[in-house]
Order: sequence, then structure tokens, then C-alpha cells
Amino acid sequence: MVWPFKPRFRKQIARIEITGAIASATRKRVLEALKTVEERKFPALLLRIDSPGGTVGDSQEIYSALKRLREKVKIVASFGNISASGGVYIGMGAQHIMANPGTITGSIGVILRGNNLERLLQKIGVSFKVIKSGPYKDILAFDRELTEPEQNILQELIDTSYQQFVQTVAEARSLAEETVRSFADGRIFTGQQALELGIVDRLGTEEDARRWAAQLAGLDPEKTPVYTLEERKPLLNRILQGDRQVSGLGAGLDWVEFELSTSGLPLWLYRP
Repeated sequence: MVWPFKPRFRKQIARIEITGAIASATRKRVLEALKTVEERKFPALLLRIDSPGGTVGDSQEIYSALKRLREKVKIVASFGNISASGGVYIGMGAQHIMANPGTITGSIGVILRGNNLERLLQKIGVSFKVIKSGPYKDILAFDRELTEPEQNILQELIDTSYQQFVQTVAEARSLAEETVRSFADGRIFTGQQALELGIVDRLGTEEDARRWAAQLAGLDPEKTPVYTLEERKPLLNRILQGDRQVSGLGAGLDWVEFELSTSGLPLWLYRP
């Protein structure tokens, strides 16, 4: 698609905001926005991240798209209140990262969570009859304990995903893998600590990140406007979302939806 008025976009900074838990909906929206940034030939992108993390695959796809885009566009990531786990992974796709001194970040690691309701089901007299093609087809079933072979399979999966995370951070931040492993044990740290560890480049606000992006693109940091790329939602969705926010249920419902949609998936997720 050919966009009109390309010169106008070349004098602006694109802005994409990633908030909340990262799952398929976030991936779809962000990938479409990144495509728009490339098509409209924005010289710089301000990536605002305020997320506790999310699913492995979705975070990896966003990271890969950012890595490709940064060959053409200057990208500065701004870590907000919290940018942990998958939020950190996505940030590695930017050439430069800025965080607030008190930003909660880190939590580099992988978690896979299943629920065991076996004792509860026994109390209420509920049981399941399972017909399966192989011994591991119902791995992480909620009505029984994991077997030792199943635990080994899942641990290997987690270890492989963790190694991918460590390698990505090490490559993006020019750090040795052993150095990354020394703090990539699931712990969280502040933006100030992240600077000392080499995870971020500078401390500052989103406005500071905007000015930095403008300078990198050769634009005037005082006058360069920001163009925020947002998904245009249908009217009914916007009305319902507004009702949820007014009632105070929005965040809770979004989290429940995320939990249900990612059950049994490996997660890069910080849980306070």
C-alpha cells in the first residue's frame, strides 16, 4: 500500500505503546503498527513498554519484527512503570533503551504453570476418562499430578526457552551469556539497577526518550511531533471498554482473559 504525504511522516516520530500482558492480540496489533511505521517511512520510533510480560512466541515475534525494522528506523524503547520478562525481551529489539530510575524490570526467565484440582474433584465425586494417542498427550492435565517423565519433558522445554532469552539479551546488550545468567534468575530490579547491569542505556522519562529519538533521526527535539499508532476499535468495543473502565473491572477482566487463553503455555511473565 502506498501512503500519501510521506514527507510529512518523515518529519515525525512514530509512537507505539505496549501495555498489559502480551498475548496474540498484542502481537497482531504491534506487528501491524510496525508495518505502518515502515510503509510511511517514519525516521524514528518511540516504543513505550509498560508490561509484566506474556507468552514466549508472541514476544519473540514482536522482537524479531523490531530487529528487522531497526535496519531502517531509529528505535528507542522507553520502559514505563513496569517492563519485565516479555517486556524486557521486546525491548531488546530496540537499538537504545531508557528507563525511569524506579521502573520495575528484570524477571528474566520462563515459567510454565498448570493447575492440579485432583483433590477437589475427588471431594465432589468428579472424575475423567481419558483416551489418548500417547502417554504425554494430556500433559498438564488439571485432574492429576505430573509424572516424573512429564516433569523432565517440561523442564527441558523451559530450559530451552530460557537459553533463548539469555542469548537474546546477551546479543542485544553486548554482554557475555554468563554475565546475563548471573542476574537472569527471575529477580526483579529497578531501572537504576538495570542501568548498572547494562540492560538499559540511560535513565529518563518517556519525554526524554522522545527527544533522544528525535536527535538520533537528525530532527529537532524541541519541535518534532509524535504520531501515536493505535488500533481503531469498533464503536461497540469502545463503549463496552469504557463501561469496564468506569466500573473498575477492566484490568481484572483483561487478566482473567489472559489467564484463560494462555493456560499451559510457557510464559515470560512477572507475577507480583
